[in-house]
Amino acid sequence: MTHAEARPFDVTHRSVFKIALPMTLAYISTPLLGLVDTAVIGQLGDPALLGGIAIGAVLYSFVFATFNFLRSGTTGLVAQALGAEQLREINTIFVRALLTAIVLGLLVILVRDPFISIGLKAMGGSEPVSAASSVYLSILVFSAPFGLANYVILGWFLGLGKAGTGLLLQVLLNSLNIVLNVTFVLGLGWGIAGVAWGTVIGEVVTAFIGLALVLRHAGYGNWPTFAVITDWTQFKRLAALNGDIMVRSFVLLFAFSFFTAQSARHDDIILAATAVLMQFLSISAYFLDGMATAAEQLAGRAVGARWKPAFTQTVSVTLKFGLILSVSLALFFWIAGPFLIDVITTSQPVREAARIYLFWAALSPIAGVLAFQMDGIFIGATWSRDMRNMMLVSLVVYLVSWWLMKDALGIHGLWLALLIFLGARGASLAMMCRVRARETFR
Repeated sequence: MTHAEARPFDVTHRSVFKIALPMTLAYISTPLLGLVDTAVIGQLGDPALLGGIAIGAVLYSFVFATFNFLRSGTTGLVAQALGAEQLREINTIFVRALLTAIVLGLLVILVRDPFISIGLKAMGGSEPVSAASSVYLSILVFSAPFGLANYVILGWFLGLGKAGTGLLLQVLLNSLNIVLNVTFVLGLGWGIAGVAWGTVIGEVVTAFIGLALVLRHAGYGNWPTFAVITDWTQFKRLAALNGDIMVRSFVLLFAFSFFTAQSARHDDIILAATAVLMQFLSISAYFLDGMATAAEQLAGRAVGARWKPAFTQTVSVTLKFGLILSVSLALFFWIAGPFLIDVITTSQPVREAARIYLFWAALSPIAGVLAFQMDGIFIGATWSRDMRNMMLVSLVVYLVSWWLMKDALGIHGLWLALLIFLGARGASLAMMCRVRARETFR
């Protein structure tokens, strides 16, 4: 790499926060939607409807988690094109990803009947709960093409570093859903179907507004030809990147599902306490994901610009702020944890059990901060194969650690194994980061 090929730029504290802060606010706004949906249906006084929306939300979240690569993969590729100042390629990436999202969304609609049937059987709800879930999912499934398109639109804006626009779209989506759900359920009396239709309409409106914003930002003279869009080589690159990210997401999902399943093998009290403490991990993720998103955009831009100083600054600044944030979260959970536990559950046995394992939950942000940050770096740099492989290695470390400690330490050993898993992910990716950075910026 010669100096003439590089496109220098600086990574500052301000540039990191310009992305991290809006996206943290966007991620935090998401659980509010689930809370409002539950509260609205709860006003109807039918437990089967509450169970139906809970199971339906889990099944549909599984679909969206599977295709989350549309957001992160788009962010990494667009950030690299931005760094290389390839304006037409920025728009080409958007069109390819959008076409992929629409095709996948239509496939979800086509397989909706077997998906709903198999999913409900796997969840094992009662007949009234399954009936309510079926109504909910049979409507909600029509939001899939638009919801996946919103992933692409959000990823495109994040790749350009326009996190403020990303925040605007997320707030718009969640606000529309809340207003429509309240109107349809409490105002028009549509029941659980009202929640589903509110979500569908919210996704559709947000997708069209997001598309209008893309057209406004993209520039009308920078759109690629049909031949460029359908370049099979680039589609294969996109598929390989997205496939690696999808495998990584599945392994992560399995790791936490295994953790919950092992808790359930003890007794219902331990399972309930685990469910309470897992909320602390979710809160940590909402905060640390904002910093990881900043790492995605800035690392990707540095790779595209072939400018190693910016890449090094990205790693350094995002890690520094991530550590400060993770330690602050750990202290908050340790001090306020007993109060939060009492707010979440009224069961005294569950409260007592959760307090016993609070120490481990409080340590989780510190154990996982490097993994979150490195995920952002690797997604931005599109080093997806290494991210996938290190996730698999960390899973083996996790399972072996649990097996060695399960008899001697019980649930404490399970929690310790989970923290080892988080730490192994971060440490292994950090070691690979040095290697890949030397190769990329030669």
